[in-house]
Amino acid sequence: MKKLRILVSLTTSDNDYQIEQAKSAEDAGRRLGMDLQIVYADNDAITQSTQILRAVQAAPQDRPDAVVFEPVGGTALPQVAKAAAAANIGWAVLSNDHTEIGRIQARQFAALLPKGGNVLYIQGPSENSAAKERAQGMLSAKPANIQVTTLKAQWTEESAVRSVRSWLKLSTSQKAIIDLIGAQDDSMAMGARHAFQEIANESERDRWLKLPFTGCDGLPKTGAAWVASGELAATVFAPANSGQAIEMIVQALLRGQEPPERALTPPSSIPPLAELKPRRA
Repeated sequence: MKKLRILVSLTTSDNDYQIEQAKSAEDAGRRLGMDLQIVYADNDAITQSTQILRAVQAAPQDRPDAVVFEPVGGTALPQVAKAAAAANIGWAVLSNDHTEIGRIQARQFAALLPKGGNVLYIQGPSENSAAKERAQGMLSAKPANIQVTTLKAQWTEESAVRSVRSWLKLSTSQKAIIDLIGAQDDSMAMGARHAFQEIANESERDRWLKLPFTGCDGLPKTGAAWVASGELAATVFAPANSGQAIEMIVQALLRGQEPPERALTPPSSIPPLAELKPRRA
């Protein structure tokens, strides 16, 4: 049986979910006996496009048999996909049901703030499709009595620290009444916590840190562990799916099994929504 070569392109190496995606891919590669190359795009769509195109246009003996990637930007690189198809290279785009992730997070907001309130919402990059879909899902499912103030970050803890620091310097933040901090991933939620921990005034710092913080991704060693420790009030579990994608490619390329056009891994709330308790005033 031919030993397949797979190129896995991920968005960044300093995000807990992307690290888990890399691990999932590596586990599948070892289990299935294939050559695996993982590259990171440093949250830059042009870098990602260039990395993949370079591999696709390499000499035939150096090309991958398939590309598995999680898009940095708002598209799945259609021109690069055409080049891959012309070179007879398999193509798989990694994604979760981001709209449903956003809806679940909105339901968590509602459970934590049953009388309504104000959420400071930390969103991923504006051009990123996952960030857009999570925001759309959240806005479509949140109750009308919950208002949202949005900050932008880059799917990393440090970027969320910088974003919240900048917001705290604004005069509007001093007047803002915030009841909950919600972030589109767990690392950004923890970055927000760390930014509030830097506040010099003890009573002001404690006021912020007593608010519920929520995130998304819910991985066992990060988001789920932070919920268990009380650092996060809730998260949304989104299973890593790179290993599943690689298994589907193996079935298609080696066994001729036609894969489905789209396969989703369902997200879920941690803790279950019924177990979430309203925040104390």
